[in-house]
Formats: sequence, C-alpha cells, structure tokens
Amino acid sequence: MSPPETVLVTGASSGIGRALARRFARAGSSCVLLARRAEALRSLAETLRSRHDVEAHVLPADLSGPDAADEVQAELRERGLAVDVLVNNAGVGARGAFADLDDRRQLDMVRVNVLALTHLSRLLLPGMLERGRGGLLNVASTAGFQPGPHMTVYYATKAYVLSFSEGLTEEVSGRGVTVTCLTPGPTRTAFAETADMEDTPLFQLTTPMGPDAVARAGYDGFRAGDAVVVPGWPNKIGAFLTRVTPRPVIRKVAAWLNT
Repeated sequence: MSPPETVLVTGASSGIGRALARRFARAGSSCVLLARRAEALRSLAETLRSRHDVEAHVLPADLSGPDAADEVQAELRERGLAVDVLVNNAGVGARGAFADLDDRRQLDMVRVNVLALTHLSRLLLPGMLERGRGGLLNVASTAGFQPGPHMTVYYATKAYVLSFSEGLTEEVSGRGVTVTCLTPGPTRTAFAETADMEDTPLFQLTTPMGPDAVARAGYDGFRAGDAVVVPGWPNKIGAFLTRVTPRPVIRKVAAWLNT
C-alpha cells in the first residue's frame, strides 16, 4: 500500500489556505502547514491530527524573504518529507495607487505571489514528476483575468499565476501530475481586511463566498484534473465577460470596483 500523500499548504494559518488544509486532511492526506503565524499553525495541526488521524507538520516561514523557498526545501529534507501536492495559497495584497502605496508592500506582493510560488514549484515539481503523482494547486483570483487599477500590482501577480499554471498544465500533461489554478472572487477572509478591500464596491455590491466553499471547489477541481477552477456562478459569469468586453471598459469598471 502506498503511503498517504503529503500536501504542503502555504498561507495555511487562515482563510482559504486553512480550509484547503482541512479538505486534504479529511481525505487522509498528511499536511505540512506553512505560514508566518506559528501559533495558528500549531492549533490547526492539532485539529487535523485529532479530527482526521493524519500527520500534520508545522513549518513557520516568511515567503517574502529572498531565500525563503530554498529554506523551506532544506527544512523538508531535514524532516524527511517528500511533498506530493504543493498548494501555493500564500498571498499579499494592498489597495491604493501604485505611485502612492508603500514600495516594500508592493514588492512583497511580487516576492510572495510570484517569486516564492514559482521557486517552490520549481523545487518540488521535479520530484512529483519522478514519482508520477501529485501536483500543484495554485491559488490565483478572478483578478487574474483583467487589469486592476488601484490594485495594479496585485492583479498583475494573479495574472501571472493564472498564465503560469495554464502553461504548466500543458507541460505535465500525461505524466501523472496535475496543475490546477483556483481563481476565487471576493471571499470572506482576513485577507480582504488586510488588503483594505472590505469597503470597496467589489465587496459591498457582491455576496462574497466563504473560504470553505472556495476550498471545496478548488479541491474537487484539482482531483478532477481541471486546469482552471472558477468557484461560484457570479464569478464564472464575470470571468467570461472579461473575455468579450472591450479592454478600455474593463479597466474603467475594475477601477470603480476597487475605489
């Protein structure tokens, strides 16, 4: 009998990441929980062990650091953990004009949302391909389907995640490995508050999904081998409209939604 798969979830301390960790653990997967908040990770790990009788490892880390991915891989090797599924969920966001927002915060968006995601994927994907199982579940956003004035860098990073994931989907086709991109719309998590998005029309005029519903859609889509998962019909319609609406109109609407 093959050992249970090992799933590394970044940004696992809250929101969609925590919900995804619970979803994988419920199915019997061992989990490696990564985020900055060690205490929140320890609490989640204990919950997963007690409720689902699975292994749960805590790995506190800040993915904005220049050597973060290498340090994560070194820690995994030291613990003897081979990752079968990498859930790239950690993300940073902020609202405001590009010329006004703190430059460190905006660079952290690129470091976490793009660089760390890419580097971790590059370090762990070869092992998955060698074993012929597992894959990547990358969490992007419906923001990735369009430009996003007033959140320009965040939207751009999510467009990268979407494109990166779809490219990899084709590269690994037929090799026993799945790459899925989960693209949620507005979701009720602490991320919205941290990114200063809660009072925008985007959140005020829509009904945000809960993290559990988003996680369920992402998990099911990953298991089904879907390349892109857009949870919820309003988000599906919005994603479709970005493909048929003139770009100048999309920019104006996105700017208004983020004010």
